[in-house]
Amino acid sequence: MNVLILGGTGMVGQGVLRECLLDGGVARVVTLGRTPIGQSHPKLRDIVHRDLLNLAPVEDQLRDLDACFYCLGASAAGLNEAEYTRINYDLTLAVAETLVRLDPDMTFVYVSGTGTDSTERGRTMWARVKGRTENALLRLPFRAAYMLRPGVIIPMHGARSKTWLYHIFYTLLGPVLPTLKRLFPRSVITTEQLGRVMLRLARSGYSKQVLEMEDLASM
Repeated sequence: MNVLILGGTGMVGQGVLRECLLDGGVARVVTLGRTPIGQSHPKLRDIVHRDLLNLAPVEDQLRDLDACFYCLGASAAGLNEAEYTRINYDLTLAVAETLVRLDPDMTFVYVSGTGTDSTERGRTMWARVKGRTENALLRLPFRAAYMLRPGVIIPMHGARSKTWLYHIFYTLLGPVLPTLKRLFPRSVITTEQLGRVMLRLARSGYSKQVLEMEDLASM
C-alpha cells in the first residue's frame, strides 16, 4: 500500500507517520507539507510545497497512492471564522479535489474532532466549519472516505503539538493522561492507536463513514 500524509509535522501526523513507516504492508509513504518532515527513511518521500491551495506543480508526485491520511488543520484559537475556514475548509477541499481527480480509487481519511456539527448550523464556529468540511469530503467520489472524530489524544513516542495552546495543555496534564486513558478508554486515544486505525480503514474499510470515539476505541 502507498499512502500520502498531510500534516506530518503536527502531533497527530507525527504519530501516523511513525505507524506507516513501521508497518510492513506499507511500501511507500509520501508526505506533503509546507515545511520539511525532518526525517529520512527508505520508503519515505517528503514533498515540500508552499502553496497547498495549488498542487499543480507537484501533481505528478501524487499519483499511484492508495490512501490519504489528512492530519492537517489549525486550532480556532485567535482566528475568526473566515480565517479558520480558509485553513480547515478551503485548503482541505483544494487538496481533496485534486487527489480525487488524480485517482478516485483512493481512500481519504480525515481527522476531524469530537463535537463536530454535521448540520453546519450550530452556535460553535469551529464545529460548523468542521461539519461543513466533513460533508463536502463525503460528497467527493473517492472509493471510500472516513471522518474521524477523536476526543483527547495522547501523544506517544515523542510526538509533539506545534500549537502553543495544545502544547501548554500537554505539558501541564501530560502526567495524568495515561490515568485518564485507563479510566475513560472510550474518551481518550493515543497517536499510535489513531495511526493504526487509519491503516485499518485504508485496508479493510468500516461500516460507518463518520467514526466517533466509541468507534475508534473499538478498532
